[in-house]
Amino acid sequence: MSDDVVLLEVEDRVATLTLNKPHVHNAFDDDMIARLSAVFDELAGRDDVIAVVIKGAGKSFSAGADLNWMKRAAEYTHKQSKADALVLAEMLGKLNNMPKVTIACVKGAAMGGGFGLVCCCDIVIADDSAQFALSEVKLGLIPATISPYVLAAIGVRHARRFFQTGERFALEEAHRIGLVHIAAHRPEDMHHHLNHVLKEIKDNGSNAMAASKKLCLDLAGKEINQDVIEATANLIALTRSCDEAKEGLSAFLEKRKPEF
Repeated sequence: MSDDVVLLEVEDRVATLTLNKPHVHNAFDDDMIARLSAVFDELAGRDDVIAVVIKGAGKSFSAGADLNWMKRAAEYTHKQSKADALVLAEMLGKLNNMPKVTIACVKGAAMGGGFGLVCCCDIVIADDSAQFALSEVKLGLIPATISPYVLAAIGVRHARRFFQTGERFALEEAHRIGLVHIAAHRPEDMHHHLNHVLKEIKDNGSNAMAASKKLCLDLAGKEINQDVIEATANLIALTRSCDEAKEGLSAFLEKRKPEF
């Protein structure tokens, strides 16, 4: 396997991104964060990609921050520390806002920043080996950069618990609180569930999926008032006039598969 810390393969409109530091359970450092940020920029602009699958090499998804990186960061000035944290925060934002369907396939540990990556993805599939934790408080730290995405994924009530306890929890609890969408209980189930999701995605209009994702992000937490009502009515009117929607409706009426 390549010694690149992030591997990227694209096949049949699906990009598979593999965190590739299995010897340290795919823990983050500044090098991996920079590489992820660059790959997210690349994928966001690729018209030949409609979905991005993120997984970890070896036994874990990502165990959080690399110890050597944390040791270096402990000596930073406030200015250096803020700049370092901002690079991580911006990388997470790129994943959260990527105009593609993003799918996390979680095996083993998803801790700290790894937990944040999971929360930034649209769909999460995890197997029975998965272990989750927001363990920053165990080190006297807080999950600041990942917090907007964790709150969006599991809500304030669950976040208040796990932010403060730092406790580990497994697949059943992650599924119960909505962090994990699909539980894969047998070794072969992860591949089966992923293929099912990808099959559904490939039947859809790529522009419509990107716009639907943006709709979720733009409307989250907003009051339903007249401005929102008018804005959403305007959006569907604009969408109906686009080529993708015209092809989709024509195909439906003609009982054929659309040519997206």
